[in-house]
Amino acid sequence: MSAGSVALVVPSDFGVADLYELGIPAAVFGTPQPDLADPWYELWLCGTGNRSRDTMPGFTLNSAHGLEDIVSADTVIVSWVPDEVFEDNAPVPPELVSALRRAHDNGARIVSACVGAYALAEAGLLDGKKATAHWMHTALLAERYPEIQVDASQLYIDEGDVLTSAGMSAGLDLCLHLVRRDLGAHVANQLARRMIVPGHRPGHLGQYVDLSVPASDEQGLTPVLDWARARLDEPLTIEVLARQAAMSPRTFYRKLHATTGTTPLQWLLNERITRAQALLESTDLSVEKIAALSGIGTANNLRHHFLKQVGKSPSDYRQAFPRHQA
Repeated sequence: MSAGSVALVVPSDFGVADLYELGIPAAVFGTPQPDLADPWYELWLCGTGNRSRDTMPGFTLNSAHGLEDIVSADTVIVSWVPDEVFEDNAPVPPELVSALRRAHDNGARIVSACVGAYALAEAGLLDGKKATAHWMHTALLAERYPEIQVDASQLYIDEGDVLTSAGMSAGLDLCLHLVRRDLGAHVANQLARRMIVPGHRPGHLGQYVDLSVPASDEQGLTPVLDWARARLDEPLTIEVLARQAAMSPRTFYRKLHATTGTTPLQWLLNERITRAQALLESTDLSVEKIAALSGIGTANNLRHHFLKQVGKSPSDYRQAFPRHQA
């Protein structure tokens, strides 16, 4: 599938706190990766004010694109609304709302991170849909827009042509999810490896995780999780993983949940689906063989779980992406 153009809305008054959430999509979509996919995404920085202006001490934005250009983009990303929107219940800038509506009507995929969900909500793009934002702002979002099913517990939510994510690092999870949707698991995993982050964190994981785990890697879970990833085709259970980690099953369950936000069985299923995606992209193996190699068992089981998590059948997924060498 084609990567397409990504319009990143850059506010006229962005500050130091905004640099992180703006920098994530800029790094993911604005850095060519010709060995992974060529052409890569085309990133447009779309300013909400003058094309060239001082934005904060030491920074000047020079943009060839304005807010009006998001209407012709394939993907639009908004991670900002003025502070007064969620602090003083002020209206979302009408020019941003109008541009988002026109972009959506034109077929663009609309994406928000953090408080950008307020702009999508004001544009009516989240009506009747599930959505999330940074957990500090979800209560007000739900109160202000009762027609939206706000879920503060998720990292990101994919509703097809409209996607929302929590703030800060959850934006990276959503960006990698978009790459995975557009270009496949192989490309997304390789990109994540270059960025030194996990290849895939499902959106249903909790926004905030108890990180009170031992600092020593030998005492942590990395060795046993790597051990499990190398044996996904084997019958792994909580008891097997706990024994490998030299813990009781109850302790292992608690530590894994605190570290990853998910249960051992769900973690295994996520890893097995990721393995199946990579095999579908990189080999001509049958669905039955891929089901066995990924540890899911039968082709019917793979189809069931794949459709539930990925949104399409294994066969349709294989046809949607170009062949990559493993």
